[in-house]
Amino acid sequence: MSDYRRAPLAIPEMPPGIPFIVANEAAERFSYYGMRAILVVFMSRYLSDSLGRPDPMTEEEAKGWFHLFVSAVYLTPLLGALLADGLWGKYRTIVTLSLVYCLGHFVLALDATRTGLLLGQSLIALGAGGIKPCVSAHLGDQFGASNRHLLGRAFGWFYFAINLGAFSAMLITPYLLHRHGPAVAFAVPGILMALATLIFWLGRYRYAHVPPQGMGFVRQVFSREGLQVVGRLSLVYVFVAMFWALFDQTGSSWVLQAERMDRHLWGYEVLPSQIQASNPLLIMLLVPLFSYVIYPAVGRRVELTPLRKIAAGLFVTALAFALAAWLQERIDAGQTPSIAWQLLAYVILTCAEVMVSITCLEFSYTQAPNAMKSFIMAFFMLSVAAGNLFTSAVNFLIRNPDGGSRLAGADYFWFFTAAMLVTALLFLIVVRHYRGRSYVQIEIPLERL
Repeated sequence: MSDYRRAPLAIPEMPPGIPFIVANEAAERFSYYGMRAILVVFMSRYLSDSLGRPDPMTEEEAKGWFHLFVSAVYLTPLLGALLADGLWGKYRTIVTLSLVYCLGHFVLALDATRTGLLLGQSLIALGAGGIKPCVSAHLGDQFGASNRHLLGRAFGWFYFAINLGAFSAMLITPYLLHRHGPAVAFAVPGILMALATLIFWLGRYRYAHVPPQGMGFVRQVFSREGLQVVGRLSLVYVFVAMFWALFDQTGSSWVLQAERMDRHLWGYEVLPSQIQASNPLLIMLLVPLFSYVIYPAVGRRVELTPLRKIAAGLFVTALAFALAAWLQERIDAGQTPSIAWQLLAYVILTCAEVMVSITCLEFSYTQAPNAMKSFIMAFFMLSVAAGNLFTSAVNFLIRNPDGGSRLAGADYFWFFTAAMLVTALLFLIVVRHYRGRSYVQIEIPLERL
C-alpha cells in the first residue's frame, strides 16, 4: 500500500485511473449479466441430477430462486464494504473477491446439478456482491474538488460500460446456451471475469488508493452525522426497492412472457433471453439523450433535483409494467402478440432506469461521508436485495399445492403495477422533506508529488 498514491490529484481533467476502472466494469458486467441472462432458462430446462438425468425446476420455482440469487448478490455488498472501508481498502477487496467470483463461474460451467448451481451462485454472490460497492466508490475516490465537476460524466461512462458489457452478454450467452449447452455458456462469462480482474490490476499505479479507516470507519458510522446520513438515505432506499422488485423481472417473468409471444423481428427469431439485450442498448442511447437534451430542457422550467428525477422514474416504471400486464391479458386470451410490444415496454422501463438507478448511484456517493463511501454504496444496493426478496417471496407465496398460482397470468403483472404506483405516490412526501449535504475526497496538490 505504501507504493500507491493515497489521495486524488488536484487536476482539472479526468483522473488517470478512470479508463482502467471503466474497462474493468465492462468485462465484469459481461460476466455477471451473461450468467444471469440464462439462469431462468437453465434452471427450468437444463438442470440435471448427479446421474445426468433431467431435473428442471418449475417456472414459479425458477423465478423464485432467480430473485433469491439476485437478492444475495445485493446483500453481500455489506461484507465488501466492511472489508474495504474498515480493513483492506477498496483495491485489495476488489482483487481478492474478483478471484472468488471467477471460481463461481467455473463451478457453474462444470456442474449442472442443483448442488453445483447452489455452490456456483453462492461464490458469485459473494464475489459480485462484495466488489459492487467498492468499484463504484473507488471510481468516486479518484476525484477531488478540482475535478468534481467531471464526477457525473465519469459515472455516466461507468454506467455506459455496465450496459455495453451487459448488451454483449445478453446477445451472446443465450446463443451459447442454445447451441453449445450450459458448460460453454457459463465458461465464457468466467473468462471475461478473469479478464476484468487483470485489467483492474494493470491500473494499480494510476489509482488513488484511499486507505481503510479501521476503527475510524466504525466511529464515523455510529457518529451522530453517520447515523443521520444512514437514516436519511434509508428512507429513500425503501421506495427505490420497489423499483428493483419490478425492474429485475426483466430476467424472470418478462423472459417467460417472451416465450409465449411472436419473437420474429426484422426477419430474425429472437430467443426469449435475448430480448433483455434491448435494455443495455437502450441505456447507451438514452443516457446521452437524458444528459444533454431532456434534463437541460426540463431544468429550464423546473428545478430538477436528484429526488425529483427518481420520483418521475418511479411513475414511469408503473407505466412500463402496465404495458406488460396488458400484453399478458392478450396472451391469456389466446393471442400471440408481437415481441415489438415488449420492446416498447423495455424502452419505457429503461427511461425509468436512467432516472432512478443512475441518479441514485451518484446521489448515494455524494451524500456519503468520506470514511463511509463503500458502506453507503452497499447500503444503496440493499435496496436491490430488498426488492428482489420481495419479488421472490411473492413468487413462492402465490404457489398453490397443486402447482398453480394465486396470481396467474395478467393478475401477476397488475399486482406489481399497483404496488409501484402506490410507492411512487408516497415517495412524493420524501421529495418534499429530504435535507442532506454532499461530501468529496481531499486532494493531493501536484507540487507535492
